[in-house]
Formats: sequence, structure tokens, C-alpha cells
Amino acid sequence: MKTATKGYKLLKKIKDKDFDVDSLHQYNLNILSGSRDLQISVNDSTTQKCILLEDYALSKVETYKELVSVLESLFDNHHLLKAGFWQSVKVGIKNNKFALVPSKLFDPSSLFDYLKLNCKVNKETDQLLYYKHLKSDAVNCFAINKQLYNWYQSLYPNIKVAYVHQSSTLIEGVLTQLPNYPEDSIFLYVDRFKLHVISSRNKKLEYYNQFSIKQFQDYIKYIMLVFDGLKRSQKTTNVVMWGYIGKQSTHYHEFVKYIKHVSFGERPSFFKYGFVFDELQDHYYFDTYNLHLCE
Repeated sequence: MKTATKGYKLLKKIKDKDFDVDSLHQYNLNILSGSRDLQISVNDSTTQKCILLEDYALSKVETYKELVSVLESLFDNHHLLKAGFWQSVKVGIKNNKFALVPSKLFDPSSLFDYLKLNCKVNKETDQLLYYKHLKSDAVNCFAINKQLYNWYQSLYPNIKVAYVHQSSTLIEGVLTQLPNYPEDSIFLYVDRFKLHVISSRNKKLEYYNQFSIKQFQDYIKYIMLVFDGLKRSQKTTNVVMWGYIGKQSTHYHEFVKYIKHVSFGERPSFFKYGFVFDELQDHYYFDTYNLHLCE
């Protein structure tokens, strides 16, 4: 299903028959917000069932003011998103402004100092936030543009909106699923504009990073760079992939040329999924589902 509107396009919509607009007070709204795309999921807190998923492509913009304008158009024309009586609202941010800090070294007053070592950050234009990981000994310090932050805040004045970085959704999701895969594994999330790489050692987070992809060859270049840095073997290490990639895609065929053991990751098991979700491959929208894990 593709619906074109000014500034955005609906790429995919999955709505369960159990969705009831009169029950929003028991539903959790999760929003994953990027500069070029937006994903929405809704789950029922009483049944732990995922009952709505939507995926949008956004027009390319030059400023955050323009981005907010596109989002305003999308939300104004949506029959649910501006409702003020959700049980909870969580916003995940997709950008490169983050820094993972060991919890023993973390000081909330030093957010700017942590971030400036890893990315460009501005106290005047960026809202500085942090999230304490549940599955690892790390605190994710991250920044969201203040115009975007203030806009999301204005949407839900009676709800305490929770914010988290996309990297945290992927880390929490991977660490939750570790028992499903061999110890020697590296996990990839193929996003539309980035490659995310995660690894663990002794059941703990070992490595996370994201790489901007400008051309197809960048995928293999960065994967091989990580393999070398972590001293992993292309012949023996298991690679698990989620994201916008299929078994018949050029990306997949290129990966298997260089890596012997490649498989697709599983859909999170903490949700129930109705038959309407069968049209989605299990490894799609891994970051969107796992917003639920970030408490």
C-alpha cells in the first residue's frame, strides 16, 4: 500500500483486527523518528499484542524547521497520532549524535563532554538526554534537535514522553535474543541509510557502531573493518541480519560472497502478532519493535 502526500509517503501499514480506537488508554504508542523516515507501532498493554505498524518515507529536507513541518503535515492528517490519551508515548531518535558510557563512569552533568568526543553537538540547538541500558552496563548519552524535541513535547502535554536513541533499541533487542544464536556471532541491522553492527562477548555487549552508507560497497567495507578490529573470522563467525534486506536482494548475495555463515534474525517474541503481520518478513522493523524494551 503506497499513499503519496505532500512531504511524506506511506510505505507500509499493518493493522490488526483487534485494534479499537476506544481503547487507546491501554495502548502504548512507539515512534521511531529519522530525518528521512518514520516508523510507528502500537501495542496493547493488556494482551502484549502488536496491533499497528506504519512505515513512512519523508521528503529530503535541509533544516529541522522543514522536518518538523513535514511531520506536522503527517500527524495532522493522521486519525490517531495526535490523540492525548495513550497509556504511554515513546520516541526513538535516529541520528549519529550518541555516546555509550560505562555506568560506573557516568555523570549526568557531563553529557555535553561525553557527546563532543563522539559527534558534533551544540548546547544551544541540541537537547541532551540519556538512557540507562537494562541489558548492559552502559548509559547511552544522545542529543535531539531542540526544535524536534519541543515539537514532540507539545504533542502530548499530559503524557511524560520517553526518549531513547535508535542504537539503544538495537542493543537491547540483540542482547535479549543472545540465547538464540551461537556465542561467536556478529549482528547487523541494515537500515535505509546506515549499517549498524553489534557484537557481544561472554553474553555482554562488546561493540556497537553505526556507519553511513553512501554506496553499495560501503557495506562490505565496514563489515570487514569490524571483523578485523574484533578479530573475528569470515569463515566461522555467525552473522545475523535484520532490517531492509531480503534473501533475493543484491545486498544479501554480496554478503554471502564474503561471509560463510549468514542468517536472518528473529522477530521479538515479547509481542504477539496477528495473522496480518505474516506479510512482513520476521527480520523487518527490528528497531521499531524493540522500542518496547527500552524502559
